[in-house]
Amino acid sequence: MTNENRDHRVIQLRDEWLDHLRVEFEQPYMDLLSAFLRAEKAAGKTIYPSGKNIFRALNTTVPDDVRVVILGQDPYHGPGQAHGLSFSVEKSCPIPPSLRNIFQELNHDLGLRISKHGCLSSWAEQGVLLLNTVLTVEASTPGSHQSKGWEQFTDRVIEVVNRVARPSVFMLWGAHAKKKGAMIDQGKHCVLFAPHPSPLSAHRGFLGCKHFSSANQFLQERGRKAVNWELPE
Repeated sequence: MTNENRDHRVIQLRDEWLDHLRVEFEQPYMDLLSAFLRAEKAAGKTIYPSGKNIFRALNTTVPDDVRVVILGQDPYHGPGQAHGLSFSVEKSCPIPPSLRNIFQELNHDLGLRISKHGCLSSWAEQGVLLLNTVLTVEASTPGSHQSKGWEQFTDRVIEVVNRVARPSVFMLWGAHAKKKGAMIDQGKHCVLFAPHPSPLSAHRGFLGCKHFSSANQFLQERGRKAVNWELPE
């Protein structure tokens, strides 16, 4: 199979990203990652999200449309939860604790009603890149696909956004996401740091951080449209 066929038929990544990331799929680390995933599936392990959703964040939000980047760590590892957007779950799923805290901060910051569901696809459609730094996980085993190559790939994604996107906002929550801040041009983009919204750390500074209003202010000051953070029912 040629690289072109592999990119378009197996990877199924939109051309807007492939124009910048095609070379990554030719690197040894990506071959190793692909082999790892195939071996895990051959061993009968359940991998989340489904194959069609692994690149959903990128296929929903292309570089020219990015306004905000929200970095997660790895996908949810429970059945029916992960669908390729960081912090987001399908509407049929209970809202996870970290996302409940995100909704609580939205309520405090912007006065928005707290959503009854946790699907954030409307954010992604507005240019909010909901990117996990690791794009797959084994069922019931958080962190199981870390250090397999995804981090290198998503570093390249962040570098593309940093270089190509108009002035945007990066919300880096927690120590893991904070490390990514070093590769972002803070003269061009707005980089916001806070503790992770998980119940273990949200009360150490995530709640009250006002990142959502700060993001919209930054965007509007640069002639860009604010994000409508209120989720449709």
